[in-house]
Amino acid sequence: MEHQHSQTFSIPEIRSFVPERAKPFIVIAFLIIIQFSGGVYLSSVSEMVGTTALMQEDIMMAGYASLIGMALNFVLMFRIKCAIPPKTTYFVCGIVIILANLICMNTHSVPVLVITCLIAGFFRMQATFQCNSTIQLWLTPTRDMSVFFSWVYLIVNGTIQLSGLTTVFISTFSEWHYMQWFIIGLMLFMLLIVMLCYKNYSTMPKIPLIGIDWLGMFMWGAAALSALFICIYGKHYDWWKSEYIWAATIATVVLVALNLWRASFIRHAYIFPHTFRHPIILQIIATIIIADILLTPGHIFEHILMEGMFRYDAINLISLNWIALGGSILGVFFTWRVFAIKKWSYQRMLLISFICIFLYLLYFYFYIDYNLPKEMLFFPIFIRNFGYIILSISLLTANTRLPFPFEFFQGVTIQNMFSAIFGAAIGNAVVGRLLDSTSLKNFNLISASFDRVNTDVNTLPIKDLYHIAYQHATIISMKEIYGWLLILSILCFIFLLLRKSDIKPNQMITHPKFKNLRKRILKRL
Repeated sequence: MEHQHSQTFSIPEIRSFVPERAKPFIVIAFLIIIQFSGGVYLSSVSEMVGTTALMQEDIMMAGYASLIGMALNFVLMFRIKCAIPPKTTYFVCGIVIILANLICMNTHSVPVLVITCLIAGFFRMQATFQCNSTIQLWLTPTRDMSVFFSWVYLIVNGTIQLSGLTTVFISTFSEWHYMQWFIIGLMLFMLLIVMLCYKNYSTMPKIPLIGIDWLGMFMWGAAALSALFICIYGKHYDWWKSEYIWAATIATVVLVALNLWRASFIRHAYIFPHTFRHPIILQIIATIIIADILLTPGHIFEHILMEGMFRYDAINLISLNWIALGGSILGVFFTWRVFAIKKWSYQRMLLISFICIFLYLLYFYFYIDYNLPKEMLFFPIFIRNFGYIILSISLLTANTRLPFPFEFFQGVTIQNMFSAIFGAAIGNAVVGRLLDSTSLKNFNLISASFDRVNTDVNTLPIKDLYHIAYQHATIISMKEIYGWLLILSILCFIFLLLRKSDIKPNQMITHPKFKNLRKRILKRL
């Protein structure tokens, strides 16, 4: 991506002996290290399950809890940046992330693991914001958020793919614990550079951490964890036949209702009630949920095919991340070029992204098979990531239509709750349940003819026979669900064609002077 340099751009927090041209690249290096960090690393979930006596659902719950912590930070990130100098921020966030990695390596307690990952995600997001906000004017002197968000997704999705590759390679040739030690080493190196190169200085206006609805933040976090528990553990506990799922459902409803009730009368609510009434918020949530349901086969079906039927080992499986990385990079470059620079409309970008999703589903609908070679997986994985990046950047940029700074950051929090957490969790729950019921139906139909009279099946042992029947039923069920998802994607495409909208990302956030922004925030408090 081409950088737009400003002659007046500088980073005064970094000491003068560091060359001015090198300062942004130091911040980018910090950003990559921070994005690599986390409490648990989902690419090593199989190794963690095998050595910690935890279930896969427990590890997934901890991983998604980290994303909840990151989402909760969006509302507060600007306030924290104005209250704490960058050097202190890096040290606090780095130490928290190091402690989180040490705890996650040594605990077998699910509550401790989940809470640790949630806290680590919160501080990881604050450190990420510190880096990105520092170089924002270097990336786009006009603060064009469509350009800035293209950069954000390039870093975030790129490090997700590279982190998965690193985790699997380390876990394969040593143990999964070494990924935590690798991250701890990187964080210590980053803190050493901060200690040597940073001054205890901040360009932001001083705004103390008062007037923040901390209780509201904890309650929204608890509601998100309860809803996430339903999506992740639903299949394990047989959904609402279990008292645990009923308890989580009641807790979610009660906590959301209490949050909305509190927000209706307190002055500085964590999320304002009228933020949910903005049409753009409801449109973004609906689009995210539909897109994640359409892309759910990438999380469920592909792993069943590659691990269960194709018998790929971890190295072969994770090597496909290079294809996903290529799709993400090209998607970011395409979106930056036509959406951020040429200002194509949101409508056109959504159409392109749903065309990519349609092609992904169409490809697997026709080509899914037991003997599908690895090379045949390159195109669908590439086009899936390409389309998803276009969709994500477009929807995130749409939040710039909300008032800055309060409603904007609240809108980003709501969107990230669904895009990073609930969209995928809901999609996995819905499509996973549909696959189970469809596979059972097809298996019963296929195995109905297995008897002593049928001479065609008497030549195989009963164990092999039922294994073949199960595989065949799974493939048929996947093709059937791909077909239903194809129909849904076509309906979405038709809806977008009929919907008339010429809105373009021309409206940028009007960023006031820091002195005026401080007065605006203090007045609201």
